[in-house]
Amino acid sequence: MTAVTRPPADPERSPTAATAGAGDAGASETRRSARSGVAGLLGAATSGLFGFVLAVVITRGYGTAGAGAFFAAIGVVTVATAVCTLGAETGLMWALPRRRTGARGDAARVLPVALVPPLLAALVVAAAGVLAADALAPRLLRGSRADGGALLTLTFAAVPVVVGMTLLLAALRCVRPIRAYVGVQFLLLPVARPALVGAAALAGGGLLAGMTGWLVPAALALLACLVLVAGPLGLGRGAALRPERADWSTFWRFALPRAASAAIDAGSMWVGVLLTSVLAGPADAGVFGAVGRYVLAGQLAMQGLRVAVSPQLSRLLGRGERAAAAAVHRQLTIWGLVLSWPVYLLLAVFALAFLQLFGPEFTAGVPAMTVLALAMLVNTGVGNVQSLLLMGGRSGLHLAATLAGLTVTVSLGLWLIPGHGATGAAVAWAAGIATENVTAAFFARTVVREPLVDTAMLRAAAVTVAGVGAAAAVGVLAGGRGLPGLVVALGVLAACCVGLSTLPRVRAGIRVTMKQIRGRDDAAKAAGPAPASTKGR
Repeated sequence: MTAVTRPPADPERSPTAATAGAGDAGASETRRSARSGVAGLLGAATSGLFGFVLAVVITRGYGTAGAGAFFAAIGVVTVATAVCTLGAETGLMWALPRRRTGARGDAARVLPVALVPPLLAALVVAAAGVLAADALAPRLLRGSRADGGALLTLTFAAVPVVVGMTLLLAALRCVRPIRAYVGVQFLLLPVARPALVGAAALAGGGLLAGMTGWLVPAALALLACLVLVAGPLGLGRGAALRPERADWSTFWRFALPRAASAAIDAGSMWVGVLLTSVLAGPADAGVFGAVGRYVLAGQLAMQGLRVAVSPQLSRLLGRGERAAAAAVHRQLTIWGLVLSWPVYLLLAVFALAFLQLFGPEFTAGVPAMTVLALAMLVNTGVGNVQSLLLMGGRSGLHLAATLAGLTVTVSLGLWLIPGHGATGAAVAWAAGIATENVTAAFFARTVVREPLVDTAMLRAAAVTVAGVGAAAAVGVLAGGRGLPGLVVALGVLAACCVGLSTLPRVRAGIRVTMKQIRGRDDAAKAAGPAPASTKGR
């Protein structure tokens, strides 16, 4: 075993001072995560809004059967992309923060390592998919009628573009401020897609025209990412692009276990859509796809927080600063819980109201919506434990958790979907969600060896459930579970939020958070002792 050389102890610094310095390090990191987290949350909120608009456009424009085929086509490109990226997008998020950028840095050497194998895999999958499109379409896209073969051909042909975009988005998050990533991932893509799909539907275009409108923004995002990452990586300014042999082995030892789990993560909902389409028919697949859009929209807060702080977690865990990483995790879990749980509680209680917005034929998905919304409380309640595993280099443990969830989802799906349609698919997915997240939380606690839950998180969960539950109860009593009851519940929640904002303790907490976001030094005084040292910062 190679000995580890440690710096000499500082005689001027007592254990108490060292503890204070560690506490301030955690405060500094939580301030940094607060600033990144807010940017991610704002972008995720915009993405969620326009994602809902897209779902309305698809369901209103194409009906249950057409929407089922459309969602199945999206599922095909999503799952194919997740498989073809081979885990390299997470590998970039893990590797780039640990390297030097710029013309003299070694970060650019990672690009060929990360891009070439996935793009080759994408080309192979695209070619095979195009050749098999006519044979696959009658089973996968039964609601597409005569457009099935052409729709699936277009879907597979676009896989290399979407794979390239996904990988460059990961690089963009690491080498540019988060606002650049937010602009592409959370603004360009979600805003352009409903506009183009809606234009195709209004013009009388079929599913092929609509899917083209969904795919074109991916090509635009790919070009934007190419321009944005070139400068920081020193491309065209002398940066070395030829990787060393160790670059390949180090990167792919991490990325390959992530390849399978990335496919499972990205395709968790779409596996359900495809299984439902095959086992129960396109109408049930359309209902389940509409329900899934709501469920995924509620998860965007956690996604925004995850992409905001993943490079930071990689840097901290790479240095062995587990306490600071755990502090960042706990803070962002509270944020995600407070922002996501009200959404899922309202989705569970007022599923009828939300699905009525898609059309009366989609209200058959009320039980499915309720089941999945409750399952997502577990997903958001444990926080981004998957990021802790991945950014800590433990992609194998993450794969074990995702495989456990997939096994439960597919096994129950094959059993329940033929007899129960969309509701059976929802129960299967809900069980898979709970299995994966509980397993990942256990692994993360073992790896980080720091508390991932504290009293502040438990208090936030209890207050959120009590407050939203009371508002929902008032809404149901006043107007039922339809739109009138939802409007009443939202009004009660808004009034409660305004009232709470007048309480001194709440206002003090808001002021501290705002100082963290702005990066002002006096936030450190509110959080803990003054720093004893800034060494290593």
